[in-house]
Amino acid sequence: MKDISRKKFLEYTAAAGAAVLLSSLESFAKERDDKLLKVAVIGCGSVSNRYLPQLQSSKLIEVVSLCDIKYERAVNQNKQYNVNAQTYPNIDAMLAGVPFDMQVTITDMQVHGELNKKALMAGKHVWSEKPMANTYKEGKALLDLARSKNLRIWGAPAVVDSPQFAFMSKTIQEGKLGNISSAHGQYGHTGPTWSAFFYEKGGGSMPDLGVYNMATLTGLLGPAKSVMAMTSIVTSERTVDDKGTIKVEAEDNAHLLLEHDKNVISHVMCGFNFFDTHGHEAGTTTMHSIQIFGNKGNMRLIGYDWETNGVVLDNSYDNPPQLLCTDKGGYEWQEGARVVGESIINKTEPRINVEHALHVLEIIEGARRSSATGQKIKLESTFKWPMV
Repeated sequence: MKDISRKKFLEYTAAAGAAVLLSSLESFAKERDDKLLKVAVIGCGSVSNRYLPQLQSSKLIEVVSLCDIKYERAVNQNKQYNVNAQTYPNIDAMLAGVPFDMQVTITDMQVHGELNKKALMAGKHVWSEKPMANTYKEGKALLDLARSKNLRIWGAPAVVDSPQFAFMSKTIQEGKLGNISSAHGQYGHTGPTWSAFFYEKGGGSMPDLGVYNMATLTGLLGPAKSVMAMTSIVTSERTVDDKGTIKVEAEDNAHLLLEHDKNVISHVMCGFNFFDTHGHEAGTTTMHSIQIFGNKGNMRLIGYDWETNGVVLDNSYDNPPQLLCTDKGGYEWQEGARVVGESIINKTEPRINVEHALHVLEIIEGARRSSATGQKIKLESTFKWPMV
């Protein structure tokens, strides 16, 4: 590592990784006769209301299994969406049941790593909601396991798939903002009430909310080399639907500073104490959630980075800012599992990549360590960049 530059290392590892991953896609496709990816969804709570229609919209994917430890939820979703799948009360029963090719993990975040490992051990590809594991070490072990078995694993979010992300990336790469210096991302609301896991150990506002901005800003500006952060618990008790009043154990307020190459610094703030009339939905907002500053201009992502409404480009002293790239092109935040599933069948490489998800996971872990110690934490992970 000391004998090669960071850029050269990124290029080398990206090329090597892409070759291995493309090989796995090709070998899998050769084994398939019906050209249909069979998918099992584990976790039939509220998020499945978004995932199931996306998966069902694909002509290349068939949902064959639904699983939830609250078994009636799997049964109800099977009926509501007319999935015609087999239903199971736990992952072991599902893995022993109807054969499938890829597991879609959308359960409580604390058990993602455990469930994803079981799927990989059973020879299944994996798409996991964020985070893909509880620690970077656990996540890296999952990737190593997948590669050892010629399998694929990906982690949400899919923010890099939006046309607005691509537009912003190209604008930066083309130098239209000049030399980039700073960036900001924010996302928050007053906190979910439907489950306790958001506030329990292993939960928190960073893996639930901040993960989007971290993925967007690193995707636009490149991997972070270090992180400094302060986190806190502002509301010490919460009342949630499944457990009543609980003690909050994970951060509900977080601010991070990220150091990128070329001395670029970005900032992320997220939390469960942010009053916002739009809450979880940004379909009608005209406010921005991401802003990038250069010495020749700045641009602002309107809406949330997972629910994009356009990009405002401000790079003229003589003309007013322009609202550009308002067409979402069909992009939806819940499309990740469909996109990667179709990539397996089509033998293509999606923009979403697991190394990026792992990098964001290391940022979250580093931010917590920084907050606890007051120190700047160096980061080791990287991913192929620029992404567009």
